[in-house]
Amino acid sequence: MKGITLKLKKSILFYYSLMEFPINIALFPVVVFIPKYYTGDLGLSLVIVANIILGVRIFDVITDPLCGFLNDKTVTRWGRRKPWIAVATPLMMLSIYMLFLPPIDAGPLHLFTWMMLLSLATTMIIIPYYAWGSELSPDYNERTKITGWRAMAGALGSLSAQLIPSFALLFWGIGGSGNVLNLVGTAMVILMPICAICTISFVPESKNYIRSSISPIKGMKLMAENKPFQRLIIAFMIGGIAASITTPLYLFFITYVLDAEDMAIYMLTVFYLSSIAAVPFWVWLSTHIGKHRSYVMGLSLIALAHPFYLLLGEGDFWWMLPITVITGFSAGSFYSLPNSMKADVIDLDTLKSGENRSAIFFSTWSFTLKMTASLGTWIALTSLAWVGFDASPNGYNDPDQLFGLRLLFSTIPSVFYFIAMAIIWNYPITEAKHLEMREELETRNLSRSH
Repeated sequence: MKGITLKLKKSILFYYSLMEFPINIALFPVVVFIPKYYTGDLGLSLVIVANIILGVRIFDVITDPLCGFLNDKTVTRWGRRKPWIAVATPLMMLSIYMLFLPPIDAGPLHLFTWMMLLSLATTMIIIPYYAWGSELSPDYNERTKITGWRAMAGALGSLSAQLIPSFALLFWGIGGSGNVLNLVGTAMVILMPICAICTISFVPESKNYIRSSISPIKGMKLMAENKPFQRLIIAFMIGGIAASITTPLYLFFITYVLDAEDMAIYMLTVFYLSSIAAVPFWVWLSTHIGKHRSYVMGLSLIALAHPFYLLLGEGDFWWMLPITVITGFSAGSFYSLPNSMKADVIDLDTLKSGENRSAIFFSTWSFTLKMTASLGTWIALTSLAWVGFDASPNGYNDPDQLFGLRLLFSTIPSVFYFIAMAIIWNYPITEAKHLEMREELETRNLSRSH
């Protein structure tokens, strides 16, 4: 394999990444608009919403590993990844519709039920979809290109979740969290089946794998012994908590600190435009200095930039803009690099287990991703409640409560980012090390074929 660079057609990269687009259109409002809408508009308490979002993750302890285990064992004439996506897509569409367009008397039970079903549908899509992506190419740099395309589609989906209501606000004067959810939910229900059909129809599945046959306990033991995977997932979890503290607080910060609620959607648009523009840079940089060094640079940049939000106050919306450009640019590295690195650690597992068990790794990753998102949201909302912050429509917050919001949004995430940076600093799987692993795998495959 030495010296060989694998190239996927751009059409394959496009159709594969397409599925990420509606997923992010749907999931972005869940962490940004759902907490504010269900607390501010529907009257649920901050603590109840925080605990519901965190409580849903308890079910993922069972559903995510089970989905990964079953997906690796799936054998059908259509492949082992595609059928799961086809089955889960309608469930995700229904869950989004009920969650984003709730009845006027929707309460905690409604939120819990549809959040739980959305989590199940997301599990059934994300795990096979990401495992499928890791199997499209064995090449170290080509994998970053795959995750880069997917990251750009995802960021574009998150951006679209803001542009749709932005245009509605700009041209028709339709604003507010409730209208945002209605518009985005409707758009997602229309776009999701189109994108799913394109991805399933036009992207091939790899047939060059050994079906998993080892027991779940032995499989988990091998995963636990995979030191690079441990380091990567812990760093990702800690960095993810930081991002997940920030995300649900964006609307609170712009509404209550800057007093510019109607402009919030534009600031989020700037953030995701910066992320999309940055992805090609981070992919390029990773081919020159390595994936983990590029990841460290992204973490350090956002950690240094975030505390500057603490300096902002009422009327400082435009001063927030350059900080958001920098943090958005930094976040572009999070969307592409860790997922590419994850595909590399799966190769290490294949060497030790003799099987391709991509889905079980991505199930662990999926659970970690959802758990950190919920834990970060829980930390953000319960901390707001702890400082006495009042999110009700006619609530009053004194300077101390507003300072608590500013500190939580600006500075606390940087602590987590610096910790994640330290963990990933000496990550052992470099491009040279990965080439050795791939050569060993190819030699083993050749000996089996003979």
